Amino acid sequence: MKAIQIDGAIKRFTTIPKAWGNVICGYDTLSTDVWEEAGFYDVVTPSYDSNTQSLGDIEWDGDKSVFTYPVIDRTWSQTVAELKSNKIKSLKSIYNRKLSETDWYIVRAQEGIAAPQDIIDSRADLRTECATKEDEINALTTKKSVVSYSLPNLD
Repeated sequence: MKAIQIDGAIKRFTTIPKAWGNVICGYDTLSTDVWEEAGFYDVVTPSYDSNTQSLGDIEWDGDKSVFTYPVIDRTWSQTVAELKSNKIKSLKSIYNRKLSETDWYIVRAQEGIAAPQDIIDSRADLRTECATKEDEINALTTKKSVVSYSLPNLD
């Protein structure tokens, strides 16, 4: 991706235009030096953690001669406790969904047909795992660490 600054506004291009200025056709085939002389430079998207950061508006980085985006740390209006509560709610939802796949064994067991031991053990393991992860979340102390905590994918 390329960009150029025109009258204080930055215009982005997916590719160099075929026509620009006095060149009606074939501008995109000219050398990089010609493009840079006209003000076309690469657009560099920095790496960032989308959970805790966002990208600002595109800007010129004269030191590196590229257009780029500033990385901005996100802020949250919720307290650490509220973020933890929401994260734990999501965690429990994931484990409840997984447990629900074998709920019918437990219902059937209440009617007198014993659930297989591997199902009982698997359900106990899921509850233990969920409790461990809940303890991990509760041990976190910053908003960023709570938001960054990765919930498991049990699908």
